[in-house]
Amino acid sequence: MTTTTLRILETTDLHVHLLPYDYYTDRPDVGVGLSRTASLIRQMRAQVPNCLLFDNGDFLQGTPLSDLVAQQNSAGCTDIHPAIAAMNTLHYDAATLGNHEFNFGLEFLRDALAQAHFPVTCSNVVRALGATPAQDETLLPQYLILDRMLTDDSGQAHPIRIGVIGAAPPQILQWDGQHLAGRVSTRDIVATARAVVPQIKADGADIIIALCHSGIGAQGETNMMENAAVPLAAIAGIDVVLAGHTHLVFPSNQFAKTDAIDPEKGHLHGKPAVMAGFNGSHLGVVDLTLSFDKGRWQIIHDTVRAVPIARRDPRSDTVHGLVACDAQVRDAALAAHAATVDRVRQPIGATPVPLQSYFAMVANDITIRIVAQAQRKAAAAILANGPRAGQPVLSAVAPFKVGARGGPNYFVDIPAGPLEQRNVADLYLYPNTLSLLEITGAQLHLWLERAAGAFARITRGVTDQPLLDPSFPSYNFDVIDGLTYEIDPTAPSRFDAQGVEINPAARRIRDLRLDGLPVSNDQTYLVITNSYRAGGGGGFQGALGGTVIAQGMSSIRDALLDHLRDGTDAPRDPAATWRFRPLPDTAAQFESSPHARRFVNTIKDRAITYLGPATNGFAQYALRFDAA
Repeated sequence: MTTTTLRILETTDLHVHLLPYDYYTDRPDVGVGLSRTASLIRQMRAQVPNCLLFDNGDFLQGTPLSDLVAQQNSAGCTDIHPAIAAMNTLHYDAATLGNHEFNFGLEFLRDALAQAHFPVTCSNVVRALGATPAQDETLLPQYLILDRMLTDDSGQAHPIRIGVIGAAPPQILQWDGQHLAGRVSTRDIVATARAVVPQIKADGADIIIALCHSGIGAQGETNMMENAAVPLAAIAGIDVVLAGHTHLVFPSNQFAKTDAIDPEKGHLHGKPAVMAGFNGSHLGVVDLTLSFDKGRWQIIHDTVRAVPIARRDPRSDTVHGLVACDAQVRDAALAAHAATVDRVRQPIGATPVPLQSYFAMVANDITIRIVAQAQRKAAAAILANGPRAGQPVLSAVAPFKVGARGGPNYFVDIPAGPLEQRNVADLYLYPNTLSLLEITGAQLHLWLERAAGAFARITRGVTDQPLLDPSFPSYNFDVIDGLTYEIDPTAPSRFDAQGVEINPAARRIRDLRLDGLPVSNDQTYLVITNSYRAGGGGGFQGALGGTVIAQGMSSIRDALLDHLRDGTDAPRDPAATWRFRPLPDTAAQFESSPHARRFVNTIKDRAITYLGPATNGFAQYALRFDAA
């Protein structure tokens, strides 16, 4: 019997972090960057003669560098995309698409992929739907067959056929509908794989690797799942799952052990699976021990790990790099990096007060107010010459940089004084465009009930309980500026973290008012929001079913840039939009950055106390509800 080791390497969710640099703070960051991950890749390849490298998507969008490239492309520049140039130096075997590959449109995606020296596959994004998924006309090849030679333990070479299937979240039609509507369709990840895997087997694949730009979510299969890695792994014929999208690390203690998920071994339904964090923070490594017997290759053992490029000192927020930069990747990205640094340093205005998001999940926040003002101003300009001119517009905004998976330094922290262009991207991370909706008061209630799921259920009279639901992404905590309302965290959440209604009778939103008057369920209201939310992104029932007044308007960053350049409305305080229900003798705890401590006394509508260091460089704080 012949045996050998096949090493499979994964990068995922690189988001154009090519060099170890944070453009938002304009300083180096050793915890990110493909140039550092590349050093790990070369180390891992040197250890094992049989090695494959894959990328799992979201490699074309995510930093000011990517925004600059997109602007240049729209102006007719045909230079190779720096992310593709950097990836080409590493000789990837294949890649798939993530949802953010579609942020700048299909033409941009086509131009970027045309420059790649590696094949890209995606099974569930289709130009024309067939009778079955296997008969679809897909945007890219539905699967790949990689013919490779494996060197066995005795030094002999043997052929192997490796099937590769890729998938993107089907929700891209909601999130980037302005680019994709009428041009492509999507299918369910699991149903597509179930139909296509037998065809890959029929084409002679010895093993099949699933590039799944989808997270490790619910175990049970439901239609059009966003995070479908677990049921995908259960499909007969799939041997290895490379997951992503949710920016988590697997195997790790970020996941609980279940019948289907083994976070110690790195198994989903008993099969090896890996998720390599985000921004180049980790390299996913799956080692397969293969045997060749009776004319076929079989997996007889596996080991799975996610190898970090940096390590955080648990006693501080200091990050120590574990590998050096790879010279080839660095050189491929250096010119674009220099141009981006020049761009982000351009002055655009000033702020009279510090802008920080350390308490954006627990109190009214000034960075939310600035984005809300910019959106509202853009909406007023759209309405100015029509029959709705002067009609009040509500503005829905969520915080992005609030620590969590991004770490204790992942917050907005802009000092009072001059602003630079990098601060625009710092305040609003994504290339979303503006959408103006007309919705009912009843939909407004649902919208805010969904957002209020950010909080754990609080017990009156308890003072050492968690405040935030760790499974709830901050970008789904929408605040609707222009309204006033109260959140009652003692009530159960009406929606779960994915937006599924689990308690139809639950009510956390109380005393919802506009200009002091109760919001009527039957009355209609104008709301300016982002294209992701307007398309139903995040499972927001309240954002669905309304009338679209305008969409595909200017990008939110452009609106924010205009607003900050104007400077006439620069706020000094957050808007008094929402508050917690007063609860005597009740408190809850949450994590923020240690740097937040200097702003505790500036939070006027909350009694917040610093408690001390927490884990992973964060700090622990307490919020009292009797002072809300």
